Amino acid sequence: MRNVLRSWQDEVKKTFSGNADAPPEWSLRLAEGDDAGYHLPGSAVWAVHGSMTPIVGGIRTLLMQSLHPGALAGVHEHSNFREDPLRRLANTIRWIFTVTYGSTAAAEEATRRVRHLHKPVQGSYQANDGGQRTYSANDPALAGWIHLAFTDGFLAAHKIWGGPIPDGDDAYVREWAQAGRLMGVENPPTTEAELRSQLEGWYAQGQLRADGRVKETVEFIRKAPLHPLLRPGYRILFAGAVYSLEPRYREMLGLSVPRLGPFPLPVRLATKVVLGVVHLALGGIGRRMGPSEIAARQRLKRLGEPSANLA
Repeated sequence: MRNVLRSWQDEVKKTFSGNADAPPEWSLRLAEGDDAGYHLPGSAVWAVHGSMTPIVGGIRTLLMQSLHPGALAGVHEHSNFREDPLRRLANTIRWIFTVTYGSTAAAEEATRRVRHLHKPVQGSYQANDGGQRTYSANDPALAGWIHLAFTDGFLAAHKIWGGPIPDGDDAYVREWAQAGRLMGVENPPTTEAELRSQLEGWYAQGQLRADGRVKETVEFIRKAPLHPLLRPGYRILFAGAVYSLEPRYREMLGLSVPRLGPFPLPVRLATKVVLGVVHLALGGIGRRMGPSEIAARQRLKRLGEPSANLA
């Protein structure tokens, strides 16, 4: 049993960092840099991204992003997500944590790297009105949808399973708008009301679609090719992501909040339990600081930033 638990813990660590024995090298380099970066200890972004809730928020984000036919075409036609989904996850985590915890130079360099990788991601798709539309991963409008889905997903999951957000929900939307600007998004929302309004605009204008390709993608996300030891927990986290969706998006995706067994815990509680177990598996006792946050605090202390000492 001890070996099984150790193997499970190692698989959790490898899934999120790529290595069971050491943090990724890029996270340690966040101790480098000559300024405090875009976000500081005590910020809303640090509170949300330093918790376990982005695990559920990330699943929800993928589900929401799949509703845009241009975004989905880019994934299906220009990525190897089926063969190597964890590499895509690792690249996304690297960008999020670098923008969250790194210096401005590190955040901007990470963003340039992502945008460079996005350059060949372009093509065309049939819109809902029957016309052909072009798409490009670096197009500001498409990047705007990705940013909305991300911000909405992470905020929604944290509101359900996370702790208080310093200065409230608007603060997270406002602070993470900087990430949108780095990715070329024009006028990213800076309040939760603006976030809701912009999401409503995409829905009301009929720019979202659920078709066979969306169904295929949802099934892939539902049955992600994880190690068998991780699948039971992931099943619950997927259920949590579905639970967190607005009913209209849940309906578009053909999803309903699943039962977790003949005598199940409520999905909300079961998700909280799994997030707690993952927290422990990653070495958390009390409030866990990951390697990216530790490296960022080292940089801030070196620069004499008072907030580096905030718990």
